Amino acid sequence: MPVSSFEPREPTVYVVDDDPRVSSALESLLASAGYQVHCFASALEFLERPRPDTPACLVLDLRLPGLSGLELQERLASSEGPPIVFVTGNGDIPASVKAMKAGAVEFLAKPFGEGELLRAIEAAIALDRSARERRARQHELSLRHERLTPREREILPFVVAGYANKQTAAELGTSEVTIGVHRGQIMRKMGARSLAELIRAADALGIHQRELPGQLGGPGSKG
Repeated sequence: MPVSSFEPREPTVYVVDDDPRVSSALESLLASAGYQVHCFASALEFLERPRPDTPACLVLDLRLPGLSGLELQERLASSEGPPIVFVTGNGDIPASVKAMKAGAVEFLAKPFGEGELLRAIEAAIALDRSARERRARQHELSLRHERLTPREREILPFVVAGYANKQTAAELGTSEVTIGVHRGQIMRKMGARSLAELIRAADALGIHQRELPGQLGGPGSKG
């Protein structure tokens, strides 16, 4: 199903580390690799700064003054924050396990190799691109669904369940011709070129299909 194209701009790497020497070294390395780089000395400083809407990655020290790296990870979990690559000179196994379970892309112990870090950042940005594309697609589908009339929204679950127009008309107490017209409008407004595309869109929107007659618990089934 065609949706609005998503055009990501130049990716950004955020570095949160309270050691200015580490931040400076990372900034030079990442800038030379073609990334936009923004450095912060604390988690709170990072949270307070507006972030551009670009594919991104967060290179995050585990131990920070005030809010720790793990605490920042928890804060970002509910706000679609960038994927995280943890770096630390004081990391231990429990901390790394907790970070990875919470979704961190990688956990690197200082000193780490430049190639190792760049590979982790590349993987994190690829994850962020994919997440942004999914959100853009979901937003587009939601807008299309909002264009449906209340009656069309009522008919949609029957269509994606495979109900014939005659069956849907009988369920909703209207004519087969009327259902056919609504069905065409649904396909057009949802941008679906086939029933399969419409089914995928409905599934992405969490729209549950109506059970076909004869299915367990469906219209017309027994017992």
